[in-house]
Amino acid sequence: MCCLLRECKLNLRRLLAGVGLIVSAAAFVVIFNSCSTVDRVVISPPQIEGATFVGNKVCLDCHPNIAQAFPSSPHARLHLESGKLAGQSGCESCHGPASKHVAIGGAGREKFIFNPGKDPEACFQCHAEIRAEFHLPQHHPVPEGKMNCVQCHDPHGQDIMKPAHGLAMARLNQTCAQCHREETRPVIYEHAALREGCTSCHSPHGSINAKLLTVRDSNLCLRCHAQVQGPATGGGSFYIGKENHFPYLRYGTCWTAGCHAAIHGSNTQPYYFY
Repeated sequence: MCCLLRECKLNLRRLLAGVGLIVSAAAFVVIFNSCSTVDRVVISPPQIEGATFVGNKVCLDCHPNIAQAFPSSPHARLHLESGKLAGQSGCESCHGPASKHVAIGGAGREKFIFNPGKDPEACFQCHAEIRAEFHLPQHHPVPEGKMNCVQCHDPHGQDIMKPAHGLAMARLNQTCAQCHREETRPVIYEHAALREGCTSCHSPHGSINAKLLTVRDSNLCLRCHAQVQGPATGGGSFYIGKENHFPYLRYGTCWTAGCHAAIHGSNTQPYYFY
């Protein structure tokens, strides 16, 4: 009996030792992975040859309006959260070192100061995921230089999702309405999706789908419009409202099948037929 008990204790020690090795190996993997990855993008400010950093207070002398609005901007958090390294926060983190720009009285904007409104590269330093979206097959022509980030985003103001100098009580889709006036015009029968904003259906930076849609074909509409499966009778059926939509699926999407052509809204049809 004693021998049996001694054998059981020995086996238990061996088992615990094996478990310890497994736990240690797992811990090593976790520690190794945590040391080999980072959860933030390491950025470097734009470079102006021969220029040095002067600090935000110098910019305030010539740009008081921007300096007054900037503290309420989400971009101002970079100044509060980042370290004390020159150019890693504030104005010069996006515009580059400003000593040469200041030395000639604020002139030489094309040469001695970096303008993200003309070149999105400064924005992409932090917004790497947005850079990737602009490389998708369908995208707004920002990489081609036909558009820039500032047309849709105010980098200095409180509402960064709204373009600069917009109305104080701007409606939700004001940014898109600057170019897409036909799709955002006031109508009698408004598509409810527009109340949630254009981005409920469109990906503004880039998409793999035509017209920057977040989901292709009729699946986009079916995310909001409930479908009721009908009985398994011959061709099958499913209802949206009181209408069996199964026969229409073969004709394409809801708006290209000749049905809901005025998908953004209509002045005559509550179902957006035209």
